[in-house]
Amino acid sequence: MDLFPVLPICVCDLTPGTCDINCCCDRDCSLLHPRTVFSFCLPGSVRSSSWVCVDNSLIFRSNSPFPSRVFMDVNGIKQFCVHVNNSKLNYFQKPQKVNASNFQTPATEFGGNSFNSTFQTQSPAPFYRAGDPILTYSSEWSVVSLLRQPAGVGAGGLCIESNPAGFLESKSTTCVRFFKNLANSCTLDPALNAVSYYNFTVLKVPSGMTDLQNMKFQVPVTPVSQAGSPLLAGNTCQNAVSQVIYEIETNGTFGIQKVSVSFGQTNLTVEPGASLQQQFIIRFRAFQSTATSLPGPRSGNPGYIVGKPLLALTGDISHTMTLLQSQGDGTCSVRRHKVQFGVNAMSGCKLRLKKVDCNHLQQEMYQTLHGRPRPEHVAIFGNADPAQKAEWTPILSRNCSVSATGCTSCCIIPVSLEIQVLWAYIGLQSNPQAHVSGARFLYQCQSIKDPQVTEMSLTTTVTFVDITQKPEPPRGQPRTDWKLPFDFFFPFKVAFSKGADTQKGSVSPVLILCLLLLQILSLKTK
Repeated sequence: MDLFPVLPICVCDLTPGTCDINCCCDRDCSLLHPRTVFSFCLPGSVRSSSWVCVDNSLIFRSNSPFPSRVFMDVNGIKQFCVHVNNSKLNYFQKPQKVNASNFQTPATEFGGNSFNSTFQTQSPAPFYRAGDPILTYSSEWSVVSLLRQPAGVGAGGLCIESNPAGFLESKSTTCVRFFKNLANSCTLDPALNAVSYYNFTVLKVPSGMTDLQNMKFQVPVTPVSQAGSPLLAGNTCQNAVSQVIYEIETNGTFGIQKVSVSFGQTNLTVEPGASLQQQFIIRFRAFQSTATSLPGPRSGNPGYIVGKPLLALTGDISHTMTLLQSQGDGTCSVRRHKVQFGVNAMSGCKLRLKKVDCNHLQQEMYQTLHGRPRPEHVAIFGNADPAQKAEWTPILSRNCSVSATGCTSCCIIPVSLEIQVLWAYIGLQSNPQAHVSGARFLYQCQSIKDPQVTEMSLTTTVTFVDITQKPEPPRGQPRTDWKLPFDFFFPFKVAFSKGADTQKGSVSPVLILCLLLLQILSLKTK
């Protein structure tokens, strides 16, 4: 036991006049044997001793100049220990004197990171990479910002403006905006005004930030057609933006070369809790210096790939065949599901009917079911060219029949569309190519008499039927098909049964039978 006091300097004596717990060198504790009171001694409160020990039975006599002692370990075995007394190992080296002339030398040698790190300006990248946010510049406010693509969040799909558009990432997002006072928001909310979507320029490359006054690094956003400004006329907010489509042409590391924007606009009724669903589409394509435009993305080359969009043609415009899509409340959305090749699907929604005559109602229902524009042809292969009509097959259609209902005063409206697609694999079996043999639209209709009907449930389905005809399996070498009369062996059987009774153990009948069969077979093969 180390007797009190043991150290001239007590590092754990922090409270004058009070005994610090577990501080074995604290004079205020007045303990002769602190270890009997404290559960342990704090580091530095007892003198540290360095002992080297071996089993005491191995030592006959010690002539070590250092102090030695025999201890009893926890297992009751005596240990002979020698106290190592090397004062040089107990102290740190004396530090050098620091003054104004040599202060920086030890600070640099032993110092680490400083809280006051110097600000390093990172130069912008020389070109955009896939997924990078696209930079924009507003000359009116002298502000560099990002091209935004609002997206919906939460169960209601509320619009958030902070979603940046990614370079080379063609996407489509849909969100909903709610208005507490649409009468004020109609002309003041920039989200409803088409001008707010093109009153800026797009930087060709990120390095254009270094010289914002140089117009060669900026690309204006050009409207495809003139869009009207929002106007509050009575109880209606006119020309509210419902769809924004950006077309961005890029040229590799040379960046963005051309940006155009087109709009879809609608009229909103001013009422409490009014809402508007908006769609934002960004498409990227390769820059063309000539007037010729590139076709849309392929769904295969040449054969269709399962899961890729089914291509349709209306006039000279190629697009994707679509199905109905519902909003959060179940009503029909302006956004639609793409028909994926080889994937059977079904979707539905509720359409709010407008008070119009039967002809206009029928037209609206047909357009809602098959989408706009109405598909007229379907691509035979996934790489069909809209300019080559031979690469497209017409879509057969069967509309509703008014005479089939037997009701002349009823309004016959379509409520369901079934798209049937016949397809097959052609070409080599080792590399089959899927192609469409034909497609058909089948409408199911319903008659309504009550003009007070305000909602109607619509459904669309698509079914892919595989009509692949596989070739006949390869045949092996021709082989002889032996056909003998059913009673051919009867005489031999009778003779053998009689001979067996008289000549048991004789094999002559069997040998005769085998010889005859071998003779017949040899004659057949010749």
